[in-house]
Amino acid sequence: MGWWSTVVEKIRPVTTPLLNIADDAGDGPVIILIHGIASSAATFKRLVPLLTDRYRCISIELLGFGDSPAPAHSTYTIEAHVAAIHHTIRSLHLTAPFVLVGHSLGSLLSARYAAVHPAHVSRLVLVSPPVYLSPTEMGDPRARWRLGAYMRAYEFMRENKEFTIGNVERIASLFQLNDVLEVSERNWTPFILSLQNCIESQTTVSDIASIRVPIDVIYGTLDQFLTPGTMSIIEQMRHVTTHRVELSDHLIRKRLAKAVAGVIN
Repeated sequence: MGWWSTVVEKIRPVTTPLLNIADDAGDGPVIILIHGIASSAATFKRLVPLLTDRYRCISIELLGFGDSPAPAHSTYTIEAHVAAIHHTIRSLHLTAPFVLVGHSLGSLLSARYAAVHPAHVSRLVLVSPPVYLSPTEMGDPRARWRLGAYMRAYEFMRENKEFTIGNVERIASLFQLNDVLEVSERNWTPFILSLQNCIESQTTVSDIASIRVPIDVIYGTLDQFLTPGTMSIIEQMRHVTTHRVELSDHLIRKRLAKAVAGVIN
């Protein structure tokens, strides 16, 4: 029976899973919030309370993270993530276009979602987007070196599981990320595949260029994961408005949360 089970598994249709809706609060026009890699809906804990007096805020947890399923068959490509997000949003039976807010990896996925499903999104808000070009496309040598350093660091994390998992708690404690950063045995496969397939390899600049709804890009001046060369390209697009938040890093802490809420409101 073993060989037959294998055959059945291979020909069985792969279903797109429903993701966990971690929070659904407030009344009014809908805002969908998508968090970043190795995180959860806790990313938005400082932002949501600033919006629920005017909006219905729905926080969705990504495939493989938070309390969402982590299918063994998933390759965690940007297409797989966006398909799961779309399937989950359809289950909500929304009747009007919504504001889509993404943070970090969630902003890359949100840009692809808006590019693929343009009728569903009324406005796109990208918070701390780690938008990267190929190093060969970077004209500035400093930006090219910085991007190369990011890619080497990401590759090192993927190829050194024990080191990455063993040090993530120290990193989380050092940067006050305890409630928004998790890399463990439980989500290791979603982490490394999402990192490789959605962040290291991406087409976000072309996705943003193809979108026709207004886009706000909000980022901190101390963000550790942004490359100035790429941000300058995005800033030149007519439908994009950028907002620099002084003394803010990659995470949605109090100052960045107020800025994002201000832009949305």
